Amino acid sequence: MARNPSPARSRASLSSAPSRPTSLRLWLRRRRGLLRPAGLGVLAAGGLAVAAFAVMAADPYGRMTAIWDGAAEIAAAGGLQVQDVQVEGMHHTAPALVREALGVRRGDPMLGFDPHWAREQLEQIAWVEQAHVERLLPGTIKVRLQERQPFAIWQRDGKFSVIDRAGRVVATENVGAFGRLPLIVGLGADRAAAPMVDALRSAAEVQERVHALVRVSERRWNLRLRNGTDVLLPEGQEIAAITRLAELQAKQGLMDRPLVAIDLRLPDKLVLRLPPAPPGIPAAEQQKSRSGRG
Repeated sequence: MARNPSPARSRASLSSAPSRPTSLRLWLRRRRGLLRPAGLGVLAAGGLAVAAFAVMAADPYGRMTAIWDGAAEIAAAGGLQVQDVQVEGMHHTAPALVREALGVRRGDPMLGFDPHWAREQLEQIAWVEQAHVERLLPGTIKVRLQERQPFAIWQRDGKFSVIDRAGRVVATENVGAFGRLPLIVGLGADRAAAPMVDALRSAAEVQERVHALVRVSERRWNLRLRNGTDVLLPEGQEIAAITRLAELQAKQGLMDRPLVAIDLRLPDKLVLRLPPAPPGIPAAEQQKSRSGRG
């Protein structure tokens, strides 16, 4: 009669039987040749990172710049090159100035281009108020410009400039292209012109007859009319005087008369200066003065 094996012998035989490898072990065994290079690559990357931090600690600018430039060249060799530069909002700014400020050409390494530095360079251009620069991988640089708005033409010492509302000069060449802008004349006129231009825009019958706004002694204004007449405005009361002048024009056509000057500096008196009297006519008859609002 056959005897059943003892429990001890059964456990011994089971423990001596070869175990079946798991799926994970089989997967690792098959890919052992691939994992070794990958592990070496991770170790090399870690070593490079440690070396980079060590170099940064020793020389945080010079050598790291060289390392970064080398990485940019390697990336460029791999396809990260400047292929396109897109510029939006460029109306008055010269393209040559934008190219010079960006300092980049097709084929340059994308990682070697610094958007922050480019923005600072662009905002040094007179026309540019603000600039936004993006680096869009793999090969596009996008630029958005916010330009200053031309506000007036400023004449000083026989030279003409285009200025913005704050009085900043934005152009000194090709000024004739902005001929429809208001003309302001004199020292300090660039910084003080905005309220006067606004006041004239609210009085169309006066504005259409004004050739230039002339700053006098950096404290008050004259209006030079297209017919050559000078309108003398009171210091600090220019808007009220322009309103009064518009009323006089509507009632009497005052600005269409052949006058040398219209003096509005006194609130209760209007002084009109006529051209020189022809021979034989007393000069006293050419000077007229009226009280009130005319």
